Amino acid sequence: MADSDQEKTEQPTGKRLADARKRGQIPRSREAATLLVLLSGVLSLWALAEPLGRGMSAMMRRGFALTRDEVFTVDEMERIFVTCLSYIALPLLAICLIVTVCAFIGSIFLGGMNFSSEAVTPKLSKLNPLSGLARMFSINSLIELIKSIAKVACIGGFSYALLSGRLGEILRLSYIDPMNAIHDAITILFWFMLIIVCAMLPIVLIDVPFQMWHYKKQLRMTKQEVKDEYKDIEGNPEIKGRIRKMQYQLAARRMMAKVPTADVVVTNPTHYAVALSYDPDGVSAPIVVAKGVDEIAEKIKDIARQCEVPVMALPPLARSLYYTTELDHEIPRGLFKAVAQVLAWVLGMKAYKEGKAPQRPRDLDTDLPIPDELRF
Repeated sequence: MADSDQEKTEQPTGKRLADARKRGQIPRSREAATLLVLLSGVLSLWALAEPLGRGMSAMMRRGFALTRDEVFTVDEMERIFVTCLSYIALPLLAICLIVTVCAFIGSIFLGGMNFSSEAVTPKLSKLNPLSGLARMFSINSLIELIKSIAKVACIGGFSYALLSGRLGEILRLSYIDPMNAIHDAITILFWFMLIIVCAMLPIVLIDVPFQMWHYKKQLRMTKQEVKDEYKDIEGNPEIKGRIRKMQYQLAARRMMAKVPTADVVVTNPTHYAVALSYDPDGVSAPIVVAKGVDEIAEKIKDIARQCEVPVMALPPLARSLYYTTELDHEIPRGLFKAVAQVLAWVLGMKAYKEGKAPQRPRDLDTDLPIPDELRF
């Protein structure tokens, strides 16, 4: 059992993943970034080939038409250089912008954007030559070596197949018109570059899932780590239980302190007890100041007897009050009539005992008017 708790068999939790991101540990695929940069470069060159070709043609015509005076005049050469550069500036800027955007997208393609101050903090452990040797001969280094060999083999195989298949077409370029030869050479070069770039696609399709799997594998947790993390987040169950118990005890003590202020305690003799308080001069209905079952009910009844608060056994009313009214809340409107009869009897009995009433009130009718929807 102890060995199974130490094996990292559990998937990383959300907190584990969030902590890893804070440390700068996120999945990345350099192959995907490289593929997107190269592909964007090739496609942007193809899309902007016409304006770039016109600009280079104009630049070459101007460069080969220099006069002797222009060559020996520094200011004039600077002006010509700027002019020639302006011919290709816009296409080049567009290509650079496209490649830059794609490089940024490729870098965050896997793992998303993330900035970690911990990742850029200098660490002396990185200067340890032993750690460097360990990284050089690690499993990750072996995997990178295999990927590099696979890239060379894949791209080399595609290149060989492309060259061998179009070797005759390439040799034919030396026998045709120069302008047509240049056009055909550029077309061949474009497809050659595109196919070589696309040769990296199988490597990327393998590398991206592998990086995700390897990232999750590095962050796997033991069962004990999951338990410890849950305790850190949710709190120790034993401590939380003690806190809840203390809170319950404090609430019970506050509730018991209100029992002596009650006008009557209504009980189901064996289980329920509800203490009611009513201010005749107030505007509110009777309020439940304490309630409980079993041991708490017995405690409420004991305090009530000690403080000479009337305790009346009225089971249906006690159950209705217990289940329908929260502490320090008014009783439901449907129980007004029943509770009014009880309070009237209690006040009448109190007045009789104090000599303020000439005769004792007749016994309370225990069949109180309780609506069916409030019976429990």
